[in-house]
Amino acid sequence: MGAFNTSLELSNTEEFCISCHEMESNVYEELKTTIHFTNRSGVRATCPDCHVPHKWTNKIARKMQASKEVWGKIFGTINTREKFLAHRKTLAEHEWDRLKANDSLECRNCHNFDYMDFTAQSTRAAQQHSTSLASGEKTCIDCHKGIAHQLPDMKGVEGW
Repeated sequence: MGAFNTSLELSNTEEFCISCHEMESNVYEELKTTIHFTNRSGVRATCPDCHVPHKWTNKIARKMQASKEVWGKIFGTINTREKFLAHRKTLAEHEWDRLKANDSLECRNCHNFDYMDFTAQSTRAAQQHSTSLASGEKTCIDCHKGIAHQLPDMKGVEGW
């Protein structure tokens, strides 16, 4: 069990995530230009912060799901920038669906609704957070697609 947990945690680091050039050359480069990478507070999100749940059982389920993504690496599905861009919308939609299904769990690890200061938000953000988010009608990913990575062609995506 100790070896399993050690392996689990070693694969739950940014260094592990960007160890394949597909991630380092594509989405990691995009992350570097966002507020989730550099901001005035000095807090920086790493790949696992947004893509892996913190609770152990949810983390195991996500790791099992992510093991399928390794096939893309093994079989060269996204091993060039052109191939990555060709699959970008499908990859993004899978991640958006996952976050929608878990009520943006990873976002909520850092962004807790109970501590939101609506007076510090824009009028539009405060309105949306205090209504659609508060009621459960929407979740973070519904409005914040592209917050840390470039968006694919959004034609046909609901709300765009």
